[in-house]
Amino acid sequence: MAGVASSNRQRSKLAPYLMILPALAYLGVFYVIPFVSLFRTSLSTMGGSIYLPELTFGWEFSNYGDALSQYREQILRSFGYALTATVLCLLLAFPLAYVIAFKAGRYKNLLLGLVILPFFVTFLIRTLAWKTILADDGWVVHTLGTVGLLPSEGRLLSTGWAVIGGLTYNWIIFMILPLYVSLEKIDARLLEASRDLYGTNRRMFGKVIVPLAMPGILAGSMLVFIPAVGDFINADYLGSTQTRMIGNVIQKQFLVVKDYPVAAALSFVLMALILVGVLIYTRALGTEDLV
Repeated sequence: MAGVASSNRQRSKLAPYLMILPALAYLGVFYVIPFVSLFRTSLSTMGGSIYLPELTFGWEFSNYGDALSQYREQILRSFGYALTATVLCLLLAFPLAYVIAFKAGRYKNLLLGLVILPFFVTFLIRTLAWKTILADDGWVVHTLGTVGLLPSEGRLLSTGWAVIGGLTYNWIIFMILPLYVSLEKIDARLLEASRDLYGTNRRMFGKVIVPLAMPGILAGSMLVFIPAVGDFINADYLGSTQTRMIGNVIQKQFLVVKDYPVAAALSFVLMALILVGVLIYTRALGTEDLV
């Protein structure tokens, strides 16, 4: 009996490790191996021709210096666009999530469905739709020109604001849903208690709602900012050569120029900068309530 009990205890100890083996295998094949391969590429030198490129590994850390010096402007622009889009997403999504969580009543599911519905359309088609909407002969430009918000020869398409608008629209769903989940968890009795204590709506918002919604703000900000930094579709279709982001540079280096070491180095630089930014942001706001 003792041997059976000991065998059962050993099996119970091994069970958690056996359960995570498929996930570890998946990460190893589809993340770790490509990650190592990309890192090795970033430290290689390029040879051969554009049709038959040859990579020679040689610890070429100068690729990182070249990438930073040549494309600093695109890197800074990408972070600026992504940060602006994240702030706009937060400003637009918070009121909508609040209304759905507290004011929608029986129409809550309907409103959530209407919010999610446009995102069943592919990313590319939605971006092309905005290209049509913001066209020089479109109604948006005409209306803004009529009310004096746009010069007579002004335009929206192929500008930085068009790219930021595309980023905001395409990623706002990832701000709305985390915010809604956080706000929906707030006990309405806390809001009633703040009113009973003669708290104004502004104080209630700043002292009760925002702190309790902070997990959603943090999660939504990261879900918007991280993909927005590396986005290249919006800059490609809604911008111009003056609004290129680092994603456009990486795509061109990989697929057109075929300078794989520089493209790989830029990818690692981007990942490192995003990681540092996320760590600083999460440390400033805290992550205890995210689980």
